[in-house]
This record gives sequence, C-alpha cells and structure tokens, in this order.
Amino acid sequence: MHTDKTLGVLGGMGPAATADFLKVLAQKVPASTDQEHPRMIVYENTITPDRTTYLLGKGPDPRPYLLDGLQTLTKWGADLICCTCNTAHFFIDEFREQGKFTGPVVHIIDETIGAARKICPEGAWLTATLGTMKTGLYQKHAAACGYKFNIAEYPVQIEIHNVTDMVKAGRVREAGEKFRPIVEALWAEKDVPIVGACTEIPIAYAATGLPAEKFISCLWALADGCIRELYRK
Repeated sequence: MHTDKTLGVLGGMGPAATADFLKVLAQKVPASTDQEHPRMIVYENTITPDRTTYLLGKGPDPRPYLLDGLQTLTKWGADLICCTCNTAHFFIDEFREQGKFTGPVVHIIDETIGAARKICPEGAWLTATLGTMKTGLYQKHAAACGYKFNIAEYPVQIEIHNVTDMVKAGRVREAGEKFRPIVEALWAEKDVPIVGACTEIPIAYAATGLPAEKFISCLWALADGCIRELYRK
C-alpha cells in the first residue's frame, strides 16, 4: 500500500485529541513499513478561540482562525484535510456553503454517523459538547440519511461537556470517573452504544473501564475516513 496524497490535519482543538487521532491513524493505516504511511502536515492551531464558548455567546469568533488554518494547510501542500474538532465543522460547513473554502475535507460528522449506522442501525446515544449539541450538526446530518440519535436531558449534556473540559485540562482519570456513571445512567434508560461526538470523549471513555464494543469513537471514524480517501485507487 502507498499513497501519494498528503493529509493536512487541523488540530490543537484540543491538543490531546489531535495526538490521540494521530496515534489511532498510525495504528489503523494498512502499512507494513514507514514508507507506506501517508505524508501528513499537522497544524496545531491552539490559539483558535473555543468554538462552544463562541456559540454560547460568551467568547470571540473562531472563524478567522479556522479559515486561516484550512487555507494554510492547503498552501503547505495538503491534498486532503481533516479537522479534529467536531464543533469546528459547523464553521467548516459554513465556509463551504459560502465558497470560502472548497478543498476536499474528510467530514468527522458524516464519518461518525456512518460508523454508528453500521454498528447500531436502530440508533445510539449522542454525547458531545454543548456547542456541538446547540448547532444540531449531528442531528441534521443524521436526519439526512434517516438515522436517529438519542439525546440526553440538558442537565446531563452539561455534565458531558464538563467531562470534555477535564480532558482538555489533562484530568483524564477524573474525566473517566465522572463519565462512567453518566454513561451507565444512559444505558439504564436505553441500552444502545454511546457515540463520542467530541474528540475528547474517546479519551474519557477509555478511562471509564467500560466495554470498548459499546462505544463509537469519532476519532476512529475520522481515521477510517481519511484512510479510505488517502488510499482510494
């Protein structure tokens, strides 16, 4: 296996999630030598304002930073781009609709929904940041393909958002301890898989000790999508 394409990764949102994505991608690439892995350009644009904070009306606009990141990766030679932040895709969709960025993007929302449909066609629990939930990104994209997510009550959504903040702060063990009873309560209500629709959530879930087969990771779905496009004949 070999690809001549260069993958651009718009990361830093947050840094731990980007690092985890790169690890997952390296593990999943169908390669037996270094040379069979794809070339990558990683832009850790950590100064990008928080997407959820902006969407909740409490912080600066991340649009200029996100658009600059996409354009910079293209300028540096990326043939294909992915972004390791779910909420950022609200703005990426907007850029594409407005014609501000037209380059090829592996869309984390569509990839994650595709993975969920394969694993559990009857639906799954959606866990994400408050920003992602407010945009309705997952619900809109899922409705377009006839898929249905179970949505937790708003107080639980706040607790889930707090879990993502813990991971960003490096408190992974504590995040796992907080996330486990949240997940178990959701399963008590409806026993379907959990979709980690924030790139910090797979890190938190891994620290819960709960069964891996009952979790759908947006990072794993994004890696699968990138590999498909990179090695497409």
